[in-house]
Amino acid sequence: MRRSVITGVGVVAPGGGSREAFWQRIVSGRPAIRTITSFDPAEYRSRVAAECDFEPADYGLTPQEVRRTDRFVQLAMAAADEAVADSGIELSGADPERMGVSLGTAVGSTIRLEQEYVVASNHGADWVVDHRHTAPFLYNALVPSSGATELAVRFGAQGPVAVVSTGCTSGIDALGHAHALIADDEADVVIAGASEAPISPITVACFDAIRATTPDNDDPERASRPFDATRRGFVMGEGAAVLIVEELAHAQARGALIYCEITGYAARANGFHMTGLRPDGLELGEAITHAMRQARLEPSDLGYISAHGSGTKQNDRHETAAYKRALGEAVRRVPISSIKSVVGHSLGAIGSIEAAACALAIARNVVPPTANLTTPDPQCDLDYVPLVAREVPVGNALSAGSGFGGFQSAMVFSAPEGSR
Repeated sequence: MRRSVITGVGVVAPGGGSREAFWQRIVSGRPAIRTITSFDPAEYRSRVAAECDFEPADYGLTPQEVRRTDRFVQLAMAAADEAVADSGIELSGADPERMGVSLGTAVGSTIRLEQEYVVASNHGADWVVDHRHTAPFLYNALVPSSGATELAVRFGAQGPVAVVSTGCTSGIDALGHAHALIADDEADVVIAGASEAPISPITVACFDAIRATTPDNDDPERASRPFDATRRGFVMGEGAAVLIVEELAHAQARGALIYCEITGYAARANGFHMTGLRPDGLELGEAITHAMRQARLEPSDLGYISAHGSGTKQNDRHETAAYKRALGEAVRRVPISSIKSVVGHSLGAIGSIEAAACALAIARNVVPPTANLTTPDPQCDLDYVPLVAREVPVGNALSAGSGFGGFQSAMVFSAPEGSR
């Protein structure tokens, strides 16, 4: 059976504009959350977010690339450049038809679409918009596939290229698609991950409407408190993570350094409610069970669980129930943490950002903490690694994701023999 490994990691995240800066930030447990600066948030219920300090030119993007692409595409290109360089792969000598792209996003070019609508409609005053005032690349903003297309052109990929949009599990599911392409002998190398730049008036208004985001605006750094009894909702974020997913023998043949292997992946949908979750954690538990079965691991084999940990009571309790259902009493001895307490919830991108955290945790045998966890919710009674990072032999890591629309996904990462 063809096996897929991760040989390169690139990250652009709040508080960390590179892989190493991101790792240092999440291990430190210092939240990169502040009052929104990209627009005036005064009129909104939730006015805090985890923003990236991202200047495209600093990452080598040209003015032409910046003009034709939305911010989510720019973040993806920057993360992909770092991942490819980290992997050491020589793309000029690779077979382009054996290279693919799998990029996840939940809301695509939201910022560019909103900006162009404001211009075309005269700030909403005109019912019939005037197309003469829109940018020439507006169609690129309309289709979420523009991100995957840009990466394919950038790196010369002529194999399977796809966009995966499954809400907040898009990042995990994009990696799952890459894993399947390797297993099915459709590709030897897949540039995979997810990117999101949702911090805009329309997105903030959408989450205000359903009261999913936190109203704790006075102390931004403490606003994201997963598994804490005082939490009041999630904090929106942005960012991107791209990983080079490579067939094991292909990676070994070129002497690649390997972070970890993707050993299991499964996804389920609850068919229950657009935003609601069953309290018993059934569907997420099923995804975890099947991912663990593929990996041929017992619950006691896990060294770390990267939780979805959004910081809403409904999700945190649902997730805790899912771990107990799928992993039994053994889960009480596994360290679990949510990096959303530091980098916020970047919707479709967060699954790939958390996957990057798992790869780095396996390579370095350190588990990042859950920041701001000072008053644990009695119903979330597992080891959620409060406040301080922990040095442990990780070996195998599980990443879990849950998204509006009923999406539930799980992925298992393992350190193969000969990994870094």
